[in-house]
Amino acid sequence: MQFDQLPALLQPETLPYLSGVERLSDGILHVAVLTRMPGVSPQMFGWWFGDYMQTTQHYRRWHPRDHIWMSWEDKRPGTHIGAKHLVHEYIGGRLNKLRITFVPPAEYFRGTLRQVAGAVAICGRPGFLNRPVDFARMVHLCLPQEWGCELHSRFWLGYVRSRGAGRGAEAIGNIPWVRRRFARISSGRALALHCHEEMTTLASFLPDLYASREREPGA
Repeated sequence: MQFDQLPALLQPETLPYLSGVERLSDGILHVAVLTRMPGVSPQMFGWWFGDYMQTTQHYRRWHPRDHIWMSWEDKRPGTHIGAKHLVHEYIGGRLNKLRITFVPPAEYFRGTLRQVAGAVAICGRPGFLNRPVDFARMVHLCLPQEWGCELHSRFWLGYVRSRGAGRGAEAIGNIPWVRRRFARISSGRALALHCHEEMTTLASFLPDLYASREREPGA
């Protein structure tokens, strides 16, 4: 799936696959991960990102083995949009230091998200923490089901974007052969496994965590 075909994810039954790693013709590596989350509503999923997750302790609970540290930049109460999530995490045994900029879903879905009542999308641009370069686009689309929700996570590795004044990295990084060298199939598989593990772990405790929040005075 090309990134500009993203709105098709709102009807996942029409897609040829829901999990896997695919090399696209422009060198982009597309990673698809389906995680079924019983008892989790899209509202709970959005609350985790927008309201609850504030500390390294929270972050490590999400994936106790791979998640090491986190902080926020430009975080406003009640929303993740516009914030930068600063993280240290292992993916495939390799420590990654990342800066994930969260963007409005409309930027990626172009107004189509409202076609599915109750759907929640978390959209972002992952990049390097210590270098002013983003290198991917990311979507977690949470679709409601009677039993909980289906989470469709998608990553497009190789979309290079400079966060600074210089555009040299952007020009070089978006060359197809450079994308192929940077975003390897093995890295995509490791990312898919990590994503499925962390979202399965989140589903194991999020319903109870959200319920305890609702029982708090003044919640």
